[in-house]
Amino acid sequence: MRLGTAMVAGCCAILVGLAACEKKGPLEQTGEEVDEAVDTLKRGGDESTSNKVDDAADEARDVVEDEGK
Repeated sequence: MRLGTAMVAGCCAILVGLAACEKKGPLEQTGEEVDEAVDTLKRGGDESTSNKVDDAADEARDVVEDEGK
């Protein structure tokens, strides 16, 4: 149970840190999405955990930016 709590806390810390980063440009975002799609295809359609974390971080960053406006 402690390991799960530590993982959640770690993910939250990463998300907060990434939310403070500058927003990615459109080409950088597109390139990242292509990389994730290729990785997903290589895995037989299963999205990797790192891709899921990256997607969550991007969503968190967008929410923080929208709240700041």
